[in-house]
Amino acid sequence: MTPPRVWLVTGASSGFGRAITEAAVAAGDTVVAAARRTDALAELADAHPGRVEPLALDVTAPGADLTAAVDDVVARHGRLDVLANVAGRTQVGALEETTEDELRALFDLHVMGPALLTRAALPHFRAQGSGAVVQLSSVGGQVCVPGFGVYCATKFALEGLTETVAQECPHVRFLIVEPGAFRTELFRPGAAVMSAPMAEYEETVGPTRAFVTGGDGSQPGDPDKAAAAILRVLDAEDAPLRLPLGRDAVTGIRARLTGLVDDLDRWEAVSTSTDRDDG
Repeated sequence: MTPPRVWLVTGASSGFGRAITEAAVAAGDTVVAAARRTDALAELADAHPGRVEPLALDVTAPGADLTAAVDDVVARHGRLDVLANVAGRTQVGALEETTEDELRALFDLHVMGPALLTRAALPHFRAQGSGAVVQLSSVGGQVCVPGFGVYCATKFALEGLTETVAQECPHVRFLIVEPGAFRTELFRPGAAVMSAPMAEYEETVGPTRAFVTGGDGSQPGDPDKAAAAILRVLDAEDAPLRLPLGRDAVTGIRARLTGLVDDLDRWEAVSTSTDRDDG
């Protein structure tokens, strides 16, 4: 039985963040539930006094001191056991359709925020000799789809950073979560950032835009089951670095990896021909 832990969960007011918060509390843990607007957490906090602590935090706000936020959690609770970087949103647009502000804003949310919070947590984990970081990535952290290029780029960046930090900090457990399509609020009307469409991209990006605008309520994944899987794997002795969630994620990632291996095998002679002849 795992002893009670202290969590800091971003994006805790809805979707995966809310599901993870509820699962952690059900497991007997304490959660500092961070969100830009905490009113949606009031009922949950009232139902679990002292166990769910709403925290108003925008990880992209100019001047936001994310190190101070982490330090304050440790000061009030005596430790931090799990940091779950969950805050995120959907972005749809071809690169040419995407404005510079849209591009930078998504990298701030999906890469800079988690990177700075993870960096802030590492000294505390080192002092404790333990700790865990859950990075909410996506199947889009491995599989690309037209119109999701900027979104996928942020998730690829998050996964690359996390895989490296996991090697730098062997005393910390890292779990990169790669969900497929789950029935969260990401596809609800108005939730996704839609770049202004160009007619030139209707054939390639149009289907993705239609999928996002019309797909709410049809996603096969269950966020509560996802949260339970995350807690189960987080406690496993042989936990993987990456955890795809959903049959669509497993199928898509396997197909991509098979294609990569096929290309590697077919072009290996060309790839290795570039080594110097003198060894």
